[in-house]
Amino acid sequence: MDVGYFAMPLHPPGANPTQTLHDDLAQIVTLDTLGYREAWIGEHFTAAWENIPAPDLFIAMALAMTKRIVLGTGVTCMPNHNPFMVAQRIAQLDHQAKGRFHWGVGSGGFPGDFAVFGFDPTSGAHRGMTRDAIDVVLQLWNDPKPGVYEHKYWRFTVPEPVDDIGLQLHLKPYQKPHPPIGVAGVSPKSDTLVLAGERGWIPMSINLVPTPTLKTHWAAVAEGARQTGRTPDHTTWRIAREVYVADTTAEARQEALHGVLARDFTQYFCRLLGKMNMLSLLKVDPQMPDTDLTLEYMVDNVWIVGSPDEVERKIRQLYHDVGGFGVLLAMAHEWQPRAKWERSMTLLAQDVMPRLADLH
Repeated sequence: MDVGYFAMPLHPPGANPTQTLHDDLAQIVTLDTLGYREAWIGEHFTAAWENIPAPDLFIAMALAMTKRIVLGTGVTCMPNHNPFMVAQRIAQLDHQAKGRFHWGVGSGGFPGDFAVFGFDPTSGAHRGMTRDAIDVVLQLWNDPKPGVYEHKYWRFTVPEPVDDIGLQLHLKPYQKPHPPIGVAGVSPKSDTLVLAGERGWIPMSINLVPTPTLKTHWAAVAEGARQTGRTPDHTTWRIAREVYVADTTAEARQEALHGVLARDFTQYFCRLLGKMNMLSLLKVDPQMPDTDLTLEYMVDNVWIVGSPDEVERKIRQLYHDVGGFGVLLAMAHEWQPRAKWERSMTLLAQDVMPRLADLH
């Protein structure tokens, strides 16, 4: 098993974007020195808490500041984009990364972003558009035939080449045939994770859901794989989790329950899910009342918090409960106080993860 990072990111409304962007970059630099395998960067246009609308720009700068860590979009929300532009920007980024890049794709989830680009999320049209847009990007990378590419949600033309002076659509990714593709899912039996299974792409489960839902995520991957005759590989599965490690479990719980992790759930995640009628995502038992979704419940059922011994035990238990996975993605939060969060990230990478080397 390996360890990575997933940054939405999370900063309270009103935070200085200049400061937070550079703080987030500094986190990536630290993770690189600690040996974290990868970091995925989110894309959001209308969520002040998740204030990176252009993860490709963030990744381009982070690449120049790091040496080993693989960086990925987490995710490129296809309904936000014309697929022609996505194909060109991601191909260029892959060359700049020289292989240190994964392309995360998805259909989005923010009502505001859907409103910007004219999608009704209740119709499911964003999911169909996403599949079609990804296919067009892959075609442009593989065999960009000249002509008009027309769809309900885009129209562009690939011009006829003028070979003698190189006038043609020319840029293809550095990695062949394309960067590894990751697909994130959150809902039970997620359609996007079925797609990951169908295509042999990297499945990623986002941080909010407890173990029973995670089991349905792998069932979705396996279902998609069966449909195309593939054998799904548990080692490709990424599971994102809130992780906080301290010298003792009592200390870790205290700091998790009264620090930025608690702030981000009480002031953002729980309020957001409540407005979207999606608090059920957090529940081990769908019948439990919303009032039982306390911070203590999160520590005990969803987050991974404790001493190195306790965190090792919880990761092992999660691994066995879901049937195995390959990469634990620790969720990004503001590192306040920085020294304690750096210690948590250090303990996770250098104390806990080596103990889990037998999990594969």
